[in-house]
Amino acid sequence: MNKHDLSERDICTKFITPAIRQAGWDEITQLREEVGFTKGRIIVRGKLVTRGQAKRADYILYYKPNIPLAVVEAKDNTCSLGSGIQQALDYATTLDLPFVFSSNGDGFLFHDRTGQSPQQETTLALNEFPSPGQLWAKYCAWKGLLPDQLDLVLQDYYDDGSGKEPRYYQSRAINATIEAIAKGQNRVLLVMATGTGKTYTAFQIIWRLWKAGCKKRILYLADRNVLIDQTMVNDFRPFGKAMAKLSTSAKTIEKQDGTTVDLPLAVDSKRRIDTSYEIYLGLYQAITGPEDRQKLFREFSPGFFDLIVIDECHRGSAAEDSAWREILEHFSAATQIGMTATPKETKYVSNIHYFGDPVYSYSLREGIRDGFLAPYKVIKVHIDVDVSGYRPESGKTDRDGLEIEDRLYNQRDFDRTLVIDDRTRLVAQKITEFLRESGDPMQKTIIFCVDEEHAARMRQALVNENPAQCRKNHRYVMRIALGGTATGISTSPSRLTSLTLAPSSKRPTHGWVRRRPSARVQKTTASTCSSARHTAKGWRPPSIVPRTSSGGHQT
Repeated sequence: MNKHDLSERDICTKFITPAIRQAGWDEITQLREEVGFTKGRIIVRGKLVTRGQAKRADYILYYKPNIPLAVVEAKDNTCSLGSGIQQALDYATTLDLPFVFSSNGDGFLFHDRTGQSPQQETTLALNEFPSPGQLWAKYCAWKGLLPDQLDLVLQDYYDDGSGKEPRYYQSRAINATIEAIAKGQNRVLLVMATGTGKTYTAFQIIWRLWKAGCKKRILYLADRNVLIDQTMVNDFRPFGKAMAKLSTSAKTIEKQDGTTVDLPLAVDSKRRIDTSYEIYLGLYQAITGPEDRQKLFREFSPGFFDLIVIDECHRGSAAEDSAWREILEHFSAATQIGMTATPKETKYVSNIHYFGDPVYSYSLREGIRDGFLAPYKVIKVHIDVDVSGYRPESGKTDRDGLEIEDRLYNQRDFDRTLVIDDRTRLVAQKITEFLRESGDPMQKTIIFCVDEEHAARMRQALVNENPAQCRKNHRYVMRIALGGTATGISTSPSRLTSLTLAPSSKRPTHGWVRRRPSARVQKTTASTCSSARHTAKGWRPPSIVPRTSSGGHQT
């Protein structure tokens, strides 16, 4: 047999895999071949969408599932021993792996990124491949992990048997957090771009700490009800009866499969707290307030919780920031994890000052590069009255006969103090044209409105622009009242999420939202909108101002 005649796959099967297996690596739990860990950047050319090349390692070696140690890049025997080392080093940098190997079937070139070896690169024979124990000992020395910290570091991830596993950057975030806490760090900051799965990451962190017995009473804080409700019925569902919501308001949530579930509550109608639960989820606005009677968190002793996770810890006004800071200071002895897409750094408020430097960051740019997030395209539509303003003639009246103040009105006034119906229709027309030209009028779309009156007008304008779609599906255009449910045509945020925003849902969502929703909701935004006092009549309709630049916001 001439090795030069063998393919790369044959070299792996006949030489590399046997050598690794002979060193003691288990093929089921420790040795994985052809592991794809990115999806490939999404590339949009006109109406065509393709993906760039995904990154795929020939081998990734794990000490145990989700704790990777090494990457091995294979080449056929016509290549030199180290031909794959640069490619392997690129993968190792992305995956944060300390041990890198390249092989052509004759042996291995070993690159030690930890700096512990006398030489950074050494040549190994096929029978000299290091064992899992040898690399794990080097890994622990590199990370500074002590023997009494290893039980927590090696605690299993949650696995429901479905095959779902964390993406590589989620594993990096989870492992970095667990290692920091194992070493005694009590303030931890994770920075992950919107849409990259912070809640699932938080679940795995909490699960491992909880199952290890390291953290027994846990508080998960968010600033949106819909985030708490979604979290309880989705990612946090495995906590089961150990979990409850810090709320007095009973709620039934409709899941994607059409079934409903009642959220367990830890607070009764008299605001008495059931302390028998282990995992508590709550809105920080609901458990604190300016008056002492509103500070529900004070019903817990300062030492009750030993872990607090703050989702989207960057959001909120200065007053709200002080509210959650008041909660954290009450439970100052607890380990506290802040999760954010954009750390807030101002003269007055600093996430980094409170939590310290992030133990791991995964940016929007990285998410787009890896293909886990779609690139965005900004499209601006300029309407003449938005650009130049509108001034009514002297003595002009509105539909109710009230005289309109003689002054120049601009975007800050439209749909607040002055309603221009033709402007609303024009916005609806441009959105409809964009969806039709895209070739997919069923794309999920959200338009932000400031109040329900303007949302109702925008909904009607879009219904009139899309009669065929609305006849097929009465939910094609819906008004969503996030700050309270209006009668008839609006729906609740939780129902919106379960029915339409799920990626697997085929239903469109043209939602007209009363207030800006969570940053997690992907969106297409038309112009800024609001409510009204005057409705102008008998005037020239607005027109589009030609521009070469682009804007709007599509994700």
